[in-house]
Amino acid sequence: MPLYEHVFLARQDVSTQAVDALIEQFKTLIETHGGKVAKIENWGLKTLAYRVKKNRKAHYALLNIDAPAPALAELERQEGINEDVLRFITIKVDELEEGPSAMLQKRDRDERRDERGDRGPRDRGDRGDRGPRRDRGPRRDDFAPAYGSLDEEID
Repeated sequence: MPLYEHVFLARQDVSTQAVDALIEQFKTLIETHGGKVAKIENWGLKTLAYRVKKNRKAHYALLNIDAPAPALAELERQEGINEDVLRFITIKVDELEEGPSAMLQKRDRDERRDERGDRGPRDRGDRGDRGPRRDRGPRRDDFAPAYGSLDEEID
């Protein structure tokens, strides 16, 4: 049977339990049509790049599916009908990925970085006492205007 990676987005105002129920519903649908779900990952609530059906955030979920094409067609039909599903995409793959997906690896890496207190490459850290302003050179406002004030007429 062909192998697929399937990701769907659920509305932001749906609870996490409702998203888990949706995942279970879609898993049962695949299994009743002769397929199997190899891996399920709930990526959680994430910000969207742009608004989709008036939603700024969405619950993401990944299903690794081993199923015949009619089972997948029925899954996509059911998701199209369901009001809680904003978007979905199915990609046919040669083999299913073992272990956590890139999204979960990123989340783990971010959590470890937060525990260390490191905020990333743009963190300039504590800048300490930089001393009084006069020790750091003139400000832009300190320079006299080159042509006098703006109120004077130029001949």
